[in-house]
Amino acid sequence: MSKTVLITGGSSGIGKSIGEYLTQKGYLVYGTSRFPEKYKNSKFPIIKLDVTNPDYILDCVKELLDKVTKIDVLINNAGVGITGPMEEIPMSEMKTNFETNLFGPIGMINAVLPSMRSQQSGLIINITSIAGYMGLPFRGVYSASKGAFELITEAYRIELKTFGVCMTNVAPGDFSTNIAAGRYHAPLLENSPYKETYGTTLELLNAHVDDGEDPKILAKVVHKIIETKHPKIHYKVGAFLQKFPIVLKRILPDKAFERLLMSFYKL
Repeated sequence: MSKTVLITGGSSGIGKSIGEYLTQKGYLVYGTSRFPEKYKNSKFPIIKLDVTNPDYILDCVKELLDKVTKIDVLINNAGVGITGPMEEIPMSEMKTNFETNLFGPIGMINAVLPSMRSQQSGLIINITSIAGYMGLPFRGVYSASKGAFELITEAYRIELKTFGVCMTNVAPGDFSTNIAAGRYHAPLLENSPYKETYGTTLELLNAHVDDGEDPKILAKVVHKIIETKHPKIHYKVGAFLQKFPIVLKRILPDKAFERLLMSFYKL
């Protein structure tokens, strides 16, 4: 029988690409969106979900289990970007980002675990980010939420081993999606001491997304992970120059790596 895959944030971007690719490969795919009525032409069904709402999470999982009785794979893809100087990002926006990028996905994990535990099988793939491996200037909140998700996955993975449930991280680099459109940008204030440096960084970030790779590359990696008997703990997916800083951070002195980042961001 085909494996059932639930993808949060499956209506656009990376989630949509993964869903369409897995559908082509014969998987029974369900995506989610806060507004599923907008995606009637989707190549796979879309279920209503807001990952920041615990009731919606429980309803989504229950609805799917009523349809298919078994969830084989959960792909925690729903997420949102955020940029701005740490000093100027409203605390409310920081909390919203963590609700979407960390606490919501944790809620999804906890919602599917009882059924996966009872069937003694299941795979949970958490889509994080290469940005989660380092504190990036003007992306500190995003780096922190994705980095926290990476570490929490490591803890979950160990706790779940005895139940036959596997968890892994997939950290993408820059892919050509509409993530920039949904990203929260702290306003570029005329009287801000960060006006020049933050403005330059915003231009760089938008250019990186515009020049990003085809998300189908990431979809193929996810498919390969699902077909792998013993997935690794971490996967990094992206251009060599996007993944290489992770290696450099391990081997360079902290201040040398900091200077490298400042040079890259023209700071």
